[in-house]
Amino acid sequence: MKIAVIGRGGREHAIAWKLAQSAGTENVFCLPGNGGTANNRPVAESDFRGIREFCDSGRIDLVVVGPEAPLARGIVDELSGGRFRVFGPSRAAARLESSKTWAKQFMQRHGIATAAGAFFESPRAAAAHVRAQRGGLVVKYSGLAAGKGVFVCPGPAAALEALKQVEGRYGADAPVVVEERLEGPEVSIMGVTDGKSIQLFPASRDHKRLLDGDLGPNTGGMGAYTPVPDVDAATMAEIEKTVIAPTLGGLAEEGIAYRGFLYFGLMLTAAGPKLLEYNARLGDPETEVLLPALDGDLLPALLASFDGTLDRHPFSFKPGAVVDVVLAAGGYPGDLRTGDPISGIEEAGAQVFHAGTEIRDGVLVVSGGRVLNVVADGPDLGAARRKAYAACRKIHFEGMQYRTDIGAGEGRA
Repeated sequence: MKIAVIGRGGREHAIAWKLAQSAGTENVFCLPGNGGTANNRPVAESDFRGIREFCDSGRIDLVVVGPEAPLARGIVDELSGGRFRVFGPSRAAARLESSKTWAKQFMQRHGIATAAGAFFESPRAAAAHVRAQRGGLVVKYSGLAAGKGVFVCPGPAAALEALKQVEGRYGADAPVVVEERLEGPEVSIMGVTDGKSIQLFPASRDHKRLLDGDLGPNTGGMGAYTPVPDVDAATMAEIEKTVIAPTLGGLAEEGIAYRGFLYFGLMLTAAGPKLLEYNARLGDPETEVLLPALDGDLLPALLASFDGTLDRHPFSFKPGAVVDVVLAAGGYPGDLRTGDPISGIEEAGAQVFHAGTEIRDGVLVVSGGRVLNVVADGPDLGAARRKAYAACRKIHFEGMQYRTDIGAGEGRA
């Protein structure tokens, strides 16, 4: 079987790595891939025609779409009907991520446990509502924002400032959602679904802030770990009952076919788990710990999602823990330092998934904000952390920065 993985980040490297364990490295192609992936082809994620032409000429059997932008633009709809199968939600189904307004209204229609929220056609239209509120608020730009469109505000004054930032970044007509601010630790739950059944990965947790102690600006994610100690069997059962089951039921009720990865971003509040957001794909950097934790192949579940047998392919997972530490470029998440050579990966002694890298004149160099994901496992979280950080210290590029407390709150490795 020949497989094409669409995307260029750490998530896509991890997906390609896992699928190669089933199909063989020579049969997994990355479009366009990065400096660490094999069998790259210079076809951009947005070039749907180019992707189809490659898949037809290369006799590809399965296309797996990694990032959110092509899903939101309808890549699955555009590529369907050919000789190959496309794993990912349709444009209509991907609205769970591409429109926070639509997603929040979907949650409300189907009684899914979530924060109270209101919807507005523009930041200015939301201002009067914000002024009338008390307590903490969350302001969200409704469209895709690469993790940079959510503002957690201690009160109305900060929320009004967030509305100004949304207008400045996305325009005067940018739709917004304003929610009550929930309190509690966050957790990510992901799975493979055919819209009727779902096979879940264990809970994972990422660290979004740039600096130790959850300080500094928000990023796309500075590291992750699994399993999550505060998600026990009872908590997971409640999440399935109040969030996951009504989500699948709501999709079916509304006639929305969904085949692909589905991500639930939750907060564990004093009143129980609450859904913060959906993603219509795997999270990054959570993917980089979940796929190494998977004991067995990923491919059978993906194929089963096409023929109605997904419920016969339960996942199993290795004992112990997995930790991912993101090595970021200097200046990230602002003005990036790129082009610097990277050394030490071969000596690291850990699994390294590439994200912002490329090969220039035969040399591996920095090409993006989140550069590498250094991943290690161990019998427990502490052992995995020690191994991951020992590996980080062997890798070097100018300006390299990373958090030292992934998986340990404010502790240090």
